[in-house]
Amino acid sequence: MSETTTISTTASVAPSSSARPILDAGIIAGPLFLITAVAQALCRNGFDPARHPISLLALGDLGAIQIANFVLTGVLYLATAAGAHRTLYAGPGRTWVPRLLAVLGAGLVVAGVFVTDAGAGFPEGAPEGAPQISWHGVLHELGFAMTVLSWSALCIVLCRRFRAERRHGLAATSLITLVVAFALSLWPDLDTYAPRILAATAIQFGYLSLAARYLRQQ
Repeated sequence: MSETTTISTTASVAPSSSARPILDAGIIAGPLFLITAVAQALCRNGFDPARHPISLLALGDLGAIQIANFVLTGVLYLATAAGAHRTLYAGPGRTWVPRLLAVLGAGLVVAGVFVTDAGAGFPEGAPEGAPQISWHGVLHELGFAMTVLSWSALCIVLCRRFRAERRHGLAATSLITLVVAFALSLWPDLDTYAPRILAATAIQFGYLSLAARYLRQQ
């Protein structure tokens, strides 16, 4: 029996009632993170969205809000990973989709617990220019790397699954999203780094919401 046939016969099995709200968490996690971060970016004294990456919001008197934002979003994706494990019965990605979602969620938790280093004049009183990297700054970057790499791998794994299901539009979306997010992140212009990273983050979270919606329909 082919992979396509196997998937089509199992796709009719609806997720259990307990799995549906878990997968709903993956749909709302990204938008919730972005709304919370943007609201802070517009209200925090001294924060300039054109210069400062959103990780800097975890610093200062109100930094606990962004720390909680990172951690809560990570926990929601860990829950999504559990839901994916319950709903994917066969086909490409059955094993790796839940694992990659779990690594992604764990990376966000790490990035929240271990805050980045002050720099670029934020929070107020911080030195201008590049920060002096500390041990917790290194761990923050490790969490960021876990999130980006697992998200990238998830795009590839889901693309393979979508192709097996003959969902060519979703397969193309997976690859286009990956290319655009990397182009925004790696474009060699430091003056536009912060807004480009925010745009790439929005694209990544949007794709995760799409993936969670797909998983909910399995």
